[in-house]
Amino acid sequence: MSIIDFLDSMMSSPMLFVSTVLTLGVILVNGWTDAPNAIATCVSTRAIEVQKAIIMAAVFNFLGVLIMTYINHSVAMTIYNMVDFGGDARLSLIALCAAMAAIVIWATAAWYFGIPTSESHALIAGISGAAVAIQNSFAGINGSEWIKVIYGIFLSTILGFILGFITAKLTVLIFKNKNRLKSERFFSGVQVAGGAAMAFMHGAQDGQKFMAIFLLGAAFSRGDSTSSSFAVPIWLMVLCSAVMGLGTSIGGLRIIKSVGMDMVKLKPYQGFSADLSATLCLLLSSLTGIPVSTTHTKTTAIMGVGAARRISNVNWSVVKDLVLTWVFTFPGCGLLGFFMAKLFLTIFA
Repeated sequence: MSIIDFLDSMMSSPMLFVSTVLTLGVILVNGWTDAPNAIATCVSTRAIEVQKAIIMAAVFNFLGVLIMTYINHSVAMTIYNMVDFGGDARLSLIALCAAMAAIVIWATAAWYFGIPTSESHALIAGISGAAVAIQNSFAGINGSEWIKVIYGIFLSTILGFILGFITAKLTVLIFKNKNRLKSERFFSGVQVAGGAAMAFMHGAQDGQKFMAIFLLGAAFSRGDSTSSSFAVPIWLMVLCSAVMGLGTSIGGLRIIKSVGMDMVKLKPYQGFSADLSATLCLLLSSLTGIPVSTTHTKTTAIMGVGAARRISNVNWSVVKDLVLTWVFTFPGCGLLGFFMAKLFLTIFA
């Protein structure tokens, strides 16, 4: 679908227009809640200035969306096929709009309190709650796709922590007898590369998720509620990346402070270890089509890096806040998506 075709469809379908605006709102919120995690460590260790890091994040988010979508867009397919809104395309589009509204409300509240919530989990929970509302049962949940989310939670949490711990230990061992000043300079440089790699993988993961929602809305507006495949246009990749970068420039500092500074005090080699570990975890997830949270992966990698030095080096009160957010996102945003869908269906159906 060309951008002209999409704009024509949006002008002729008010609900597609609303869905598009709300999806862009979710991407914007993702930019200031999830995307900053990619550059939090390299900024907190002063390897790169904030504004330069934001530009870098925007560029590599775009490259992540573009390149990984061409290589493997199975993450987008997982989100696209995760729920079934039923056979009525018009009602499905209304429910999708409600899900996007629920996600914006949920994520904005979390951002206000400075807690790096997972937009990936909020997206999954919101559309699942809306699907249950329109079907009036759990028949709207595709269990075979949803199980990948469960795998993703364990993969990002356990693997992120373990890789962070091991990478930090190995880095200390390798550079044990090296000149400290030269090592510090080296890690400051490679941390920038690590931040770029994290931004790339954030685009590969989260960019694909939101493109799936765009294309799902477009399919519903055409009266198609049964399609299970799609082609991703380049203009959509550019749009998602640009809005995500804008969100990072607007509200990223709060999350950068929470993740990169408050949770654990990082040295340059630790920041590098966290970025490398999280990038590897995200790459594995993207290639296998498992939707994971960038926030989840990066924060657990940082925890593993901090624990590798000493357990007390991690600020566990911040960790507690993160865990509570993750625990509440699925039921909280899911219920919000359910009630927003019921409300939207009552008003617009």
